[in-house]
Amino acid sequence: MSEIALSTRLRTTDLARRLWAKEKPWLFTCGLLLSLLVFSPSQGVASAESVVSNLLHIAPYLILSIAIAAYVGATGADGLIARAFSGSTVVMILVAAAAGGLSPFCSCGVIPLIAALLAMGVPLSAVMAFWLASPVMDPSMFVLTTGVLGIEFAIAKTVAAIGLGVFGGYAVHFLTRTGHLGDPLREGVGNGGCGGAKVRTAKPVVWKFWRESERVSKFTREGIKTTLFLLKWLSLAFLLESLMLAWLPADLVARALGGTGLMPIAIATVVGVPAYLNGFAALPLVGGLIGQGMAPGAGLAFLVAGGVTSLPAAIAVWALVKRPVFFLYIALALIGSLASGLLFQLWTTI
Repeated sequence: MSEIALSTRLRTTDLARRLWAKEKPWLFTCGLLLSLLVFSPSQGVASAESVVSNLLHIAPYLILSIAIAAYVGATGADGLIARAFSGSTVVMILVAAAAGGLSPFCSCGVIPLIAALLAMGVPLSAVMAFWLASPVMDPSMFVLTTGVLGIEFAIAKTVAAIGLGVFGGYAVHFLTRTGHLGDPLREGVGNGGCGGAKVRTAKPVVWKFWRESERVSKFTREGIKTTLFLLKWLSLAFLLESLMLAWLPADLVARALGGTGLMPIAIATVVGVPAYLNGFAALPLVGGLIGQGMAPGAGLAFLVAGGVTSLPAAIAVWALVKRPVFFLYIALALIGSLASGLLFQLWTTI
């Protein structure tokens, strides 16, 4: 094989690898839909119609969530999070939990920020409060949760995120005071890179971003990036939801996850760990399950547990901190998720 042919083949292979790594949701959605159209044409058409119908239904919420994400990025409002990590530890935990539950950081954006905070000596209790709350809810997620599951569920998920952060933060604070959990970072973890810069050098927020061409360009880039991100995950979610509604017996869901007892919520908490896809993609799936008979408390427990312990987030935690801190993170997430589900189920039955 000539050098030119070999070079071309290597570039093609590398391009395919990068495309697969970045666009797996789109490729999986298209592949699944094509398979349905070939082997079960009626279901393929029904599923495609379901995806389009559901996307149109949540379009107003989708547009609003994209606008929020783009606005936050263009104005630099995410830098406000630095103010949450100052003052006494007890107060810091409360503020960090609230900031985590309301901040626009995704699980990917949180990781470098967490590394910076720990390397800078911010108490692990406050960092844990922020870390537990952040993956569960943000402004865009609140808007989309309202559109898919209703305002009551969105408020409950926000309260659960903040409550989980407070619970985890004070649990770690107690353990730290007893002499445990010292030096939580793994060897070789740095100062957090660009994410840490948001904490070290907080910059003023430019609310009227349209006066600066660079920020307008960033608004456009953030809007396009968020739109593509949401469309690929929601399209996959709505496609899986259509198949779940068509092929998953409603009585099976009702028996396993329905009712008001402890067992359905406990099952949903545990199942949420491996079965969770993505914060946005999980919403339609939970909506479909609730329509099939899933208890609301179980749905909330699934979303909270899955968000905090999803594979990308868990791997990132594992890479940053030592084993005891990692296992404590998982334990706090599961206990807090179970408690959130139980309390929400109790609330819905009053």
